[in-house]
Amino acid sequence: MFRRKLTALDYHNPIGFDCKDETQFRNCIVWLEDQKIRHYKIEDRGNLRNIPSSDWPQAYQKYLQDVSCPFGFQERQEALDWLLGLAVRYEYGDNVDKYKNCEPFAASGDSAKAVDPLVNLDSNSPDFKAGVTALSNILKIQRHDDYLVMLKAIRILIQERLSPEAITRASQNREGIPVTLDKHILGFDTGDATLNEAAQILRLLHIEELRELQTKINEAIVAVQSIIADPKTDHRLGKVGR
Repeated sequence: MFRRKLTALDYHNPIGFDCKDETQFRNCIVWLEDQKIRHYKIEDRGNLRNIPSSDWPQAYQKYLQDVSCPFGFQERQEALDWLLGLAVRYEYGDNVDKYKNCEPFAASGDSAKAVDPLVNLDSNSPDFKAGVTALSNILKIQRHDDYLVMLKAIRILIQERLSPEAITRASQNREGIPVTLDKHILGFDTGDATLNEAAQILRLLHIEELRELQTKINEAIVAVQSIIADPKTDHRLGKVGR
């Protein structure tokens, strides 16, 4: 699953790499940091380079935190895939002119047709799981055992809060009218001045919501009345006499 990215990064053994092999895995992490990511200064890479050490997992966990990786030590495949993606991004950033002038592969007649990328989506692949998990972490969506359910939740959140229409609505600032709480009677006493003030604020907010609801109801009534108050008469259907 990592072959394509490892090949793009000129890794010495992209085909034979085995993520489950502890030695190969650690060597790959060190290689990525030394050759591509270079987050640490050279003198600060000692703990990560000490591959045989029993403290290497702690050094690796700290490294993931330092590079802001959303995955932990236990999520080996997801974390490695994320680090490979980061390395690819840095590699491109260091050689923009080189990759900008690359010729695209010639597309055949069948492949030139627009294809839905979700048709052949493998929901069980580590790449898919890593991507969905990363998005859920960014959007602060609760984890779920079914990654398709998480993807659906991400779609709903983006449609409701991050669509252009939702962003436009959220950016429209509504100026309120200053309210003096002393002029509004709560109707009961909690025995605590702070709680009383909070209850007054909640009551006023509730009243505002009720007003908005009533406004929408009135608009619906007016819309219905405009339809039924002006019926269209078809005189051809009228009859005189028996």
